[in-house]
Amino acid sequence: MLGIGIVGLPNVGKSTLFNAITKAGVEAANYPFATIDKNVGVVSVPDERLTVLRNMYTKGERTPNLVTTHVEFVDIAGLVQGAHKGEGLGNQFLAHIREVAAIAHVVRCFDDPNVIHVSGGVDPTADIEVIDTELILADIATLEKRLDRLRRSAKGNKEDAALVPRLEQVLERLGQGEPARAVDAELPADIGLLTAKPVIYVCNVAESDVVSGNAHVEAVRAVAAKGGADVVVISARIEEELAQLDAAEAQVFLADMGLERPGLERLIRTGYHTLGLLTFLTAGEKEVRAWTVRAGSKAPQAAGEIHSDFERGFIRAEVVSYADLVEAGSLANARARGKLRVEGKEYVVQDGDVMNFLFNV
Repeated sequence: MLGIGIVGLPNVGKSTLFNAITKAGVEAANYPFATIDKNVGVVSVPDERLTVLRNMYTKGERTPNLVTTHVEFVDIAGLVQGAHKGEGLGNQFLAHIREVAAIAHVVRCFDDPNVIHVSGGVDPTADIEVIDTELILADIATLEKRLDRLRRSAKGNKEDAALVPRLEQVLERLGQGEPARAVDAELPADIGLLTAKPVIYVCNVAESDVVSGNAHVEAVRAVAAKGGADVVVISARIEEELAQLDAAEAQVFLADMGLERPGLERLIRTGYHTLGLLTFLTAGEKEVRAWTVRAGSKAPQAAGEIHSDFERGFIRAEVVSYADLVEAGSLANARARGKLRVEGKEYVVQDGDVMNFLFNV
């Protein structure tokens, strides 16, 4: 399951956003450290293609089950300067970040004298720098401890000896203020560097700025561009209101605000892009389902997402693109038009592929 950690300074709107997108009712108070422990919410990934396919495969009163993929959002306690030394709730914060695949860094991009800012004033660039610095300092401490052990063991272990210069390179770059993800060095997964994780900057703006943005958003975009990161502009308050509406009311509300999609959906789509993920589909009279794989995955790997036996015994896959299947109106028509292809082990799965796997047990 895709895990995204929602992080940021206290009172930037993290918990308000989390409440809205998960409808979990987590406390969102106007004081630092309202979130003392992490809160986890699992939400379905919106995908209108599933509904279209379910309608296509519905026969009379027999309607296929619809199964979406899911994203786990983790609301992590607010970070303050000195967190790498345990200030505030730093130790819990840093431990929880290590458990997620990507970081959604919520940045305050709204002015409101009634909402306290932990640093005294709204400055997105400075806020980002605080968190980046704390994560870098935490990674420096992690690498220094690891290098101390490796240098002792390197004399009798070739693998450890080869790892030392790679870690030293990363440590040097961290010391220069660069995150580990900017360093082209393959590192063991168990090191768990915080700054190796991809970041999405989430600009929390006032309702009036959600479409056009503002100067604060532009400041965040400038920072993100330097690191090749994605930016999503969201109004946590709008998301909070949307969470109280049914689907039809939500669509009207979005249209009135000049938005095509809710912030949750835009954040999830951005998360998929940031992590290099895509969705393939399976469809039949019993079930219509979405599956997530990494971009570049081949057909056997996709089959393995359904069951490991499918990957081990993979023979071939029948594949039709979602667009071609919908245009044809049925799988039989897609086959008759030559749109249904038979693909082998080297086929690279594309987003929106509707797949059926043939395998030996």
